[in-house]
Amino acid sequence: MGICLPCLGGAAEDVVETPDPETRRRQLAEAAEKRQKESSTRGIKNPEALERKKRQQEEMEKQAMMSTSTSGGGGLKWQVG
Repeated sequence: MGICLPCLGGAAEDVVETPDPETRRRQLAEAAEKRQKESSTRGIKNPEALERKKRQQEEMEKQAMMSTSTSGGGGLKWQVG
């Protein structure tokens, strides 16, 4: 029995302690956010350029909506004949 004790003495150092539940939740949330970010940009070479393009498109749509609403008339034309 005394022969096994020296080899068991180092086993206590190899034990990995599990983090407390709050730390574990935080780590899981960070990992989930990272996976979401990676999956949303999958297949896109330049995500910044895509975001700029989306913003420009939204601004153009807003301007188009503002110009049609201020022109009056409502865009409907009646044809009599």
